[in-house]
Amino acid sequence: MILAFVEGALCVPKLYYGALFGLGFCFYYLFEVVKEPLVVCSKGPFRDFLEDHVTILKNKFWPTLWCFESRAQTVFASLLRSRLWPHIQYRREVLTLSDGGEVALDWAENNCSSTSPIVIILPGLTGASQAEYIKCLVYAAKNCGIKCVIFNNRGLGGMKLKTPRLYCAANCEDLAEVIEHVRRLHPNVPIGATGISMGGLILGNYLAQHGKAAVPKLKAGFAISVPWNVFEATKSIEKPYLNLMLNRHLCNNLRRNLLCHFGEERDDLNLDLNTALKSTTVREFDDYFTSRHFGFKSVDDYYSKATLHDKLHQIEVPLLCLSAADDPFQPFEAIPLKEVSETEHVAMIVTSRGGHIGFLEGIWPVKEDQYIGKIFAQYFSAVFTHGQDHPAF
Repeated sequence: MILAFVEGALCVPKLYYGALFGLGFCFYYLFEVVKEPLVVCSKGPFRDFLEDHVTILKNKFWPTLWCFESRAQTVFASLLRSRLWPHIQYRREVLTLSDGGEVALDWAENNCSSTSPIVIILPGLTGASQAEYIKCLVYAAKNCGIKCVIFNNRGLGGMKLKTPRLYCAANCEDLAEVIEHVRRLHPNVPIGATGISMGGLILGNYLAQHGKAAVPKLKAGFAISVPWNVFEATKSIEKPYLNLMLNRHLCNNLRRNLLCHFGEERDDLNLDLNTALKSTTVREFDDYFTSRHFGFKSVDDYYSKATLHDKLHQIEVPLLCLSAADDPFQPFEAIPLKEVSETEHVAMIVTSRGGHIGFLEGIWPVKEDQYIGKIFAQYFSAVFTHGQDHPAF
């Protein structure tokens, strides 16, 4: 009986500390994690448009309670979303480019007509049309009558190379041809574009390089989890240990893709592929392969051309950008908030949490209606419905 009393007395502190920890965690989650997104945009027509029509930006973002840490958001988003949508049956169109290369354009057209607006989607570093985050956007577009076409970079989406050339973040020539092709097919239909991660860099570089010339071609743009300052992004993703693990995973995908296309025929490249195939980080791969493959002086020269934080003022097409303050690929201090605040056509949304292309919300985030899809659908629905008469467009 005495022993039972002692054991009961010892349980009281455990329960007390457990309750105290739980209470502290709840306070931390409610006051430090759950917040309204930071919206940065200079005063003017574009900001007015967002405030009037993209109302989700006024709501708090509730990251998933049990995995709001940045790397957890990044990894679990991919794992959980992969269970949501089956293999999507696209209508594939193979586009031959001006240099003889080929890219796959995968069309998602369910619930759409010949006059439905179109959004061109650019996947990330080694992503293609079956990537889970792409299917998330396709689902959102389907529910609001928007037609999507996924632009798979050269050598991706199951395509073989017709010329000895792949793709990079600083080169937007292929995207320019894809946009012109889509416009020729649908001359009277409004067209937007969305870029995810590296796809956002390609889209941003296209918009910056073309400036006002891009205005009649694209109605609006949307960029998700873009590494705006590639130098800072590289430093961040090389930090031990979890960031570096993500880095090596991406590098393995790059090496695998390189080996797939140039496993035997390497003479045309005139590059030391054996060294490139030994890369352990994305920066090493870009140093030994990407920068040399595209004729840059060095990897730093390539990153300087690819980076966007210093080119936003050149963009004339309205561009909405979604980033997370804890993105392991882009630290908060490197997100170009000052530069965005000084431009007329770029707006930045920054959630307190979300990781890289994560943005999971709710207790159990296995649902088809996801945060990136909701912003995508609300933004482009507003653009295609109200943009016709709005001064921002």
